[in-house]
Amino acid sequence: MARHADRKNPMPTSGARRALLRAGLTVTAAGAAVAAGAVTASAAPAGGADTVTPVQILASAVHSSTSYGLGPAKNLKLNPLAGTGSDPLDNAVGTQIADFKPISTAVLTGPLASGSSLSELPVIGAATGILPG
Repeated sequence: MARHADRKNPMPTSGARRALLRAGLTVTAAGAAVAAGAVTASAAPAGGADTVTPVQILASAVHSSTSYGLGPAKNLKLNPLAGTGSDPLDNAVGTQIADFKPISTAVLTGPLASGSSLSELPVIGAATGILPG
């Protein structure tokens, strides 16, 4: 008998599947409620005189989530093999034609071969300054 015609199904039954779905949705809703409460508490004004609008709460939540999510990513080492003997980016090709200045790919592969992070790259590093974190 072919494998696709096998009647044994490793998936849970309909009732068990429904219970797992309900449990997952309950946990997700509880997590969202806790996160919304934390954002509301952190966005509340100190004096209590001003009211906080939902737009301000949303802006605060987006800013804090992107800063905590993108901050470490900007400083993460891009090439984990940098400085090892098996680094595939630690290579360069160069040439010189007649009396012209020699050109090489070391300028492009050098920052990655040295183990730089995204914020330390020559062109992209300046652009990452606009990202929070």
